[in-house]
Amino acid sequence: MRYPFPEVIDSSIMGVYKSCPQKVYKEYIANWKSKGPSIHLHAGGAFARGMEVARLSFYVDGLSADAAVAAGRDALAEFYGDFDAGSHAKSLSGMIKAFDFYFANYPLAQDHPPIILPGGRKGIEFSFAEPLPILHPETGNPLIYCGRMDAILSAFGGQFICDEKTTTSLGPTWGKQWDLRAQFTGYVWGCGKAGIHIDGALIRGVSILKTKNETQQAISYRPEFHVERWYEELLEWVEEMIGCWKKDKWRHNLDHACADYGGCAFRQVCTYKEEAAVSHLETFFERRFWNPLTRTETLL
Repeated sequence: MRYPFPEVIDSSIMGVYKSCPQKVYKEYIANWKSKGPSIHLHAGGAFARGMEVARLSFYVDGLSADAAVAAGRDALAEFYGDFDAGSHAKSLSGMIKAFDFYFANYPLAQDHPPIILPGGRKGIEFSFAEPLPILHPETGNPLIYCGRMDAILSAFGGQFICDEKTTTSLGPTWGKQWDLRAQFTGYVWGCGKAGIHIDGALIRGVSILKTKNETQQAISYRPEFHVERWYEELLEWVEEMIGCWKKDKWRHNLDHACADYGGCAFRQVCTYKEEAAVSHLETFFERRFWNPLTRTETLL
């Protein structure tokens, strides 16, 4: 079956394609997803929602810092809902504890303020969607590259994308992993297209364990040549992915990608021949389409 090629590209799709073409085929072309929501994605989404509401309440609505954090805490709980996390560290209570820990370390009243965007809006939850000079192989419309960032802050004498990362643990090399991360280079490019100069990214990590929370922050600069190189190679990667779609041939990267980050969700599928692989997918997965523009997911 020939599934349609995505009309919108983002850093997640490109990261998966570079990791393993077969995985991007299964996850973003055929849209197979594991049945049931991921605890990590759900908890991370709840944390991000709480952060957004807290910042808007403080910087836009003029609430006190304590009231803004309380509003954010309520929004986190509402997003989390009745999701059953069992005894996982990222339970609702665990996420609220991490949320309060974040603002104890980065108090709203003392933190770097959001910039003022073109048009006068505060730089909180900024999104972009820009056409690429590559046409969709079916519709003929330009492909769109999009991104969404938590905030853009005025900090360290410049303007920095701020991104919160929830994780299990923070080690001595945690901050070094962001210096070449395409996600943030693409954000800088997208901001530039919107007329917003960005010096780099401020990444704040919060570890969520049952017994404690920890935090680190890293500053990652993006000189102009990094952005230019990223964009030039992005177009090459996208053209290559279109070629895979046209030939209906997606290579397996049977190496580190199969075991990284706790193991690929499709690792078991790739151990089977085609008929058994399809049966496994239909049993343990379902087809859901994630729209990176609207940030909504639809069951297919």
